[in-house]
Amino acid sequence: MQAFIRRYPLSIAIIMLVTFLSLFKPPSTNLDKVPGIDKLVHMGMYFVMAGLLWWEFFRGRRQTGAPMWHGWVGALVFPLIYGGMVELIQEYCTNYRGGEWLDFAANSLGVILAAIAVKIIMRNR
Repeated sequence: MQAFIRRYPLSIAIIMLVTFLSLFKPPSTNLDKVPGIDKLVHMGMYFVMAGLLWWEFFRGRRQTGAPMWHGWVGALVFPLIYGGMVELIQEYCTNYRGGEWLDFAANSLGVILAAIAVKIIMRNR
């Protein structure tokens, strides 16, 4: 477990931040009036989460020799499942947040865009 924490410190911090941001009661701001800002924020959070997971996977892969499928599971499948679980928790475990299918779609789009970006970057290396 300690090796995992040492290999993925930024990803763990981002996952904790995304969890906090997803479950706290947000204040009302003027940004609420901007159409689609919520979905853009969801996409950005999950893009950063998946991107950091990929980056730390590749950084540690040299030392561990982990197969590529570990990266796909850890940086693609995990954030997709995590995003769905957070939406379910918002819907059924809070009375001030609600789970939305469009939020889940924005989360998933962020994860997929991160995977595409990593694929392009790795192809050009």
